[in-house]
Amino acid sequence: MAELRISDDSASEEILPFAKMVHELLSLPVTMRSKNKKGVRLEKGQVIDMDYTGPVLEEAIVKNRVIHTIPDRGAYKGVPVVVSPIQDTEGNPIAAIGIVDVVCTIDLATVFGNYPQIVRQVEERKRAKD
Repeated sequence: MAELRISDDSASEEILPFAKMVHELLSLPVTMRSKNKKGVRLEKGQVIDMDYTGPVLEEAIVKNRVIHTIPDRGAYKGVPVVVSPIQDTEGNPIAAIGIVDVVCTIDLATVFGNYPQIVRQVEERKRAKD
């Protein structure tokens, strides 16, 4: 039986499947590392770095909390990111995963302001088919 596990000592090769899954789901740059070893960086469907760490990944592990920020150094300097610790069953941080935070760059009022109109259009098309 195949099995995937993450620990605080997971190497890049071990965390890569998890990072790839998030990258493919969101189509966003993804970074990930374990607590004690450097990790991976993925962009545009490619593995960019198999020995990656970043200041926000490290901070999320130390503080054991989600961080929304714009880094002042590293590969994503000046780019909004969100990074979350990955915790064991007791709540201890064992890894961290981060993505470029596109949500903070979107005008949510505009997007959600159009939401009722979109729902109406879908309902009208559905009724027209019936």
